[in-house]
Amino acid sequence: MPGTMAAIHITDVESAINYWRNRQPSPDGVTLAPELRALAEVYALMVYLHEPEADEFSFPAPAYAAWKHWYDTMPDTPCIAICSTSQGDDLCKGCGRRFDEVQRWPEMTPAQKRETWRRITLRGDAWRFNRYAERAGGEPAP
Repeated sequence: MPGTMAAIHITDVESAINYWRNRQPSPDGVTLAPELRALAEVYALMVYLHEPEADEFSFPAPAYAAWKHWYDTMPDTPCIAICSTSQGDDLCKGCGRRFDEVQRWPEMTPAQKRETWRRITLRGDAWRFNRYAERAGGEPAP
């Protein structure tokens, strides 16, 4: 994992756009807040090029700042304080992260963290998504 380039997924760009749309709605249905405009340009380019991800360091500064502001509103860690990596598991049963991700979490970039979040959410088999969902702030699975 060290040295890998992190990418921001288009769904995170969409989420950031929706965050800013709610935070700073258009006064006339046409005008966009600067944060929205910056993110919309990145989003449009990703759609045009059929790219599901963009390198976090290729974002124009205003778009990255707007994305980062949204990112800072998200939970930082998927940890639910039930860590099986401390018991020798390569994949934590509690949060779904790999051992190296648990160890390196504080030094990971925002995009690396979001990549991890995306992977564990798509898998959805960690305890944080079912038997201990209440610890993660979600509802327990039926």
